[in-house]
Amino acid sequence: MPKSKISAVWEDREVLFDLPFSYLKLRPGEKIFDRIEPIEDTKGNSGTKGRMVVTNLRIIWHSLASPRINLSIGLNCILSTSTKIVNSGLRGTTQALYVLAAYKTSRYEFIFTNLSPNSIRHYTSVVGVHKAYANSRMYRDLKLRGAIVHNKQLRMLPLEKISLNEHSIWNLSTDSGNLGTMLVTNVRVVWYADVNEAFNVSMPYITIESVSVRDSKFGEALVFVVRPTSGGYVLGFRADPPNRLRPLLAELQALHQAYSERPVFGVEMTWDHECPKSITDDIDELEEIGEPRGEMGPNLYLASQLAQNKPEGELQPMYSSYLGLAIEPLKEGFTLKSLFEVQSTS
Repeated sequence: MPKSKISAVWEDREVLFDLPFSYLKLRPGEKIFDRIEPIEDTKGNSGTKGRMVVTNLRIIWHSLASPRINLSIGLNCILSTSTKIVNSGLRGTTQALYVLAAYKTSRYEFIFTNLSPNSIRHYTSVVGVHKAYANSRMYRDLKLRGAIVHNKQLRMLPLEKISLNEHSIWNLSTDSGNLGTMLVTNVRVVWYADVNEAFNVSMPYITIESVSVRDSKFGEALVFVVRPTSGGYVLGFRADPPNRLRPLLAELQALHQAYSERPVFGVEMTWDHECPKSITDDIDELEEIGEPRGEMGPNLYLASQLAQNKPEGELQPMYSSYLGLAIEPLKEGFTLKSLFEVQSTS
């Protein structure tokens, strides 16, 4: 399905292969933290020199010789990172970065080898950015009943600024409603109950699909529709007096639009080494290479059953007369012959 750079953010929540050039371009708010080359994608493209680009949303790798061979790993999909001794097609036995990721119903293993001698920069960059991403989820995740307010004061995020502080806002989640306060910032909308500040909601703009005014049994209500990827909630609020609702809606829609044009994802890094200059131009060069033709595909990266935490009973090896040894059972639809026919390099 074609993806738009102004639609819901997908870059940090998907694992994709052989992407068209338009999918590799940075979306608004996405920024590059590091670019490292030459990097070998040891599991999928052993023997091929490539480039790794680490952004605040994902890890991109592409072949230097044939950039249509590429992959994108969303930071939200990464389960773990570690080092692993591997047999590289270009460096022989060496230590590499191992990334375990999950997307939909599958788990994927990625092994990246830095072809520069004695360099672990690819490891420190990926681990550091992933940690910063994990520690900044309040910028991107909807939170219910969280520790976001203390003594009627919002626990501010580092890049956050309050734009509106609206009192006498009723949450319509119950038949009687709950009186509270709505705080509107440059990154989210927060509401908490006046009598119990632990009853609250934090809605980053990235999770909000739309804001509108609708009729309800309480009269006109301010309605937030949350994206399906963030729970698909529909939250209603009423203002006293009611004539405050339309001006509040206009302010919210303006702030939501401003955020959509210049998102704040909250992932910040401080490097010990000198940061590379922006490589947008380097990514733009890929446009002339041509569209992907499916050289890679996800099957090359499917994690082993051990990595997928399968029950021990499902891990029993089977004898293969084709190879003359015991192997892990193949997934349905795969044969040994088809696996050996995979060509991952140009």
